[in-house]
Amino acid sequence: MSTALVAGVAAPATLLVVALTLWCVTRVRRLHRLHVRVDAARAGLATALDTRARAALAVADALGPAAPPDLRRAALVARALHAPAPDGRDPAGARAAREAAENALTRQLAAVARGVGDTATDGDLADAEALVVLARRVHNDAVRDTRALRSRWLVRTLRLHGTAPEPVYFEIADPEPPRSPARPHVESPRSPTVM
Repeated sequence: MSTALVAGVAAPATLLVVALTLWCVTRVRRLHRLHVRVDAARAGLATALDTRARAALAVADALGPAAPPDLRRAALVARALHAPAPDGRDPAGARAAREAAENALTRQLAAVARGVGDTATDGDLADAEALVVLARRVHNDAVRDTRALRSRWLVRTLRLHGTAPEPVYFEIADPEPPRSPARPHVESPRSPTVM
């Protein structure tokens, strides 16, 4: 009787342990892939922000004295600050400082009259701004997905995320795309939309 009882309890317990182990392994793999995705999105966002700052400097040079007075300074400040750290940590408020600098640059770029200066420079700036919007959305979507999985009760309880820092959103105001009746805002002059 006792052998049958032990065998009757051991089989379901073994199945439960195997199922929990498999579940944990799949969650750890998914968390790893999500953290890799966040890192890649963070690198893409940093590249997009640097590209926009370079395009803003080119616009300031092209406009000369007609450029808003703080455009060059805002672009230089944004370029000088570091993007979010690859490990997700924010030493000495670097992320908040970069967000503030990027918002200042966005405000300065909003004051720039489009279509008055060099069309190639305007096109580069429009492309760079669109790239920033896209890169920020991709980054924040990756952060959202990672945080959602990390917030699940069993994942938190078993600490399946290991020592990986919790990713943080990068919050800046999206630039308003230039709109004109001649050219829809969704189309780039160098990369037209083909449907």
